[in-house]
Amino acid sequence: MKIAEIRRYPIKSLLGERPATAEVDRRGLVGDRLWAVRDDDGKLGSGKNTRRFRRMPGLFLLRGHSNDATHGHSSDGVPVVELPDGRRFAADDPAGHRAVSEVLGRRVTIAREAEVVHHDEGPVSLISTAALRRLAELTGSAVDPLRFRANLLVDLPGDGFPEEDWLGRDLRIGDQVVLRPSRRLTRCVMIDLAQEDAPEHGRLLRTVAEHHDLTFGVWATVERPGRIALLDAVVADPM
Repeated sequence: MKIAEIRRYPIKSLLGERPATAEVDRRGLVGDRLWAVRDDDGKLGSGKNTRRFRRMPGLFLLRGHSNDATHGHSSDGVPVVELPDGRRFAADDPAGHRAVSEVLGRRVTIAREAEVVHHDEGPVSLISTAALRRLAELTGSAVDPLRFRANLLVDLPGDGFPEEDWLGRDLRIGDQVVLRPSRRLTRCVMIDLAQEDAPEHGRLLRTVAEHHDLTFGVWATVERPGRIALLDAVVADPM
């Protein structure tokens, strides 16, 4: 088994980035979903409506970037939001808030995580290429992993849902990081929405509900922080 993709979302529910390496701390991938779009009443922008989240069509028109020298901003830890026309603003820039509000058609701000973490369920999310192949069998066509917005895609042979065998076991990634998968991930309508090069699907959530209890992938706690990289070996400790 090895890491096939790393995905990080500096601003929750926006498009994200695919770094070749990432630092992992107890909270998860450093910078992942640390900022979020917020409505006037404090609800977080999302593809669904819940007690915490408010559905905001248009979020997938925006992209969050980690703040580094490649984006022409100072290294102050504040991510950058990119608009459909290519303009970029620091996430704490009021001018950026106004521009994002225009795209979304509602007044919003972008704020850093406070007392309550932004993650829907857990620190690090994982899916496998085997499970994607099983889902392709069920739907009749290949399924792009980006639909699930998981932090890590683990490449392994076969099909089925082998990541569920990792629950409660230590998962060693490279020579530093240890994760402990804890629970299956419940899915929502976001996996059917168009994003990046993937068009609207329309059948994916129903398939996951009918064949796998509305879950796909697992989330894990971080037992030992460190650095991960593409192609790092992934080894599950024996039961």
